[in-house]
Amino acid sequence: MSFRKWPFHPMAVVAWIAMLLAGCSTPPVYSVQEPASRAGVVESIRSQAVQTANSTAGTVLGAVAGGLLGNMVGGGTGRTVATVVGAVGGGYAGNRIAEHSQQMVWFIDVRYDDGSMATIQQTAAPGLRVGDRVLVTQNGIQLLR
Repeated sequence: MSFRKWPFHPMAVVAWIAMLLAGCSTPPVYSVQEPASRAGVVESIRSQAVQTANSTAGTVLGAVAGGLLGNMVGGGTGRTVATVVGAVGGGYAGNRIAEHSQQMVWFIDVRYDDGSMATIQQTAAPGLRVGDRVLVTQNGIQLLR
């Protein structure tokens, strides 16, 4: 197989598609929808795996990469078949990879001193326990001692 006819090296295309998939939709590292600097008590902590990549984008990008790689094989009808098979296989693989791209997110429920509740979402383990007194700011949640 000769890569001289094709302007890009196949591994460069695969690396480019992997980078696109990696940036497809990641949850925020820390998210607070409340005014800054409020004290309260941790009511509950739960974690959940959240999908980080768009499966449609994974399918499309995988199909494009597979089609491009398949197009480099053989000639004539064989090249056409390889392009179609590469596109279908790449689309399937891209979809499966995107569906299994997950990140752990923690949800921390805090009851503020005024009785209101808030849920703080973050991608780092909180290092807190239920009953801990905390200060919630726009920059993070801190344990008060």
